[in-house]
Amino acid sequence: MQDTNELHRQILEVIALIPYGTVASYGQIAKLAGLPKHARLVGYVLKHLDKESQIPWYRVINSQGKISVTRMDEKGNNVQQDLLEAEGVYLLNGKVSLKKFGWQP
Repeated sequence: MQDTNELHRQILEVIALIPYGTVASYGQIAKLAGLPKHARLVGYVLKHLDKESQIPWYRVINSQGKISVTRMDEKGNNVQQDLLEAEGVYLLNGKVSLKKFGWQP
């Protein structure tokens, strides 16, 4: 079994590849990192990511197209939604269209 740091590194390397203006699901990242069925580990890694990290964490959403609502800025805006919208990825009824914006590696 690989050590935890190695698994985290694999996950972060895949997230770093998500192109500008696209999103990927936790499960998709896990699968591409060679860790199928470990979507929760992807969430754990992102939750503990350094706030100063350059990894595009905000491009990872759940399989229903919903974004995280845990990171708010000082004005109460959802940081993830703002960052995605700045890249042209928008939400409709609280969801991102994976058909339209999903990463197809």
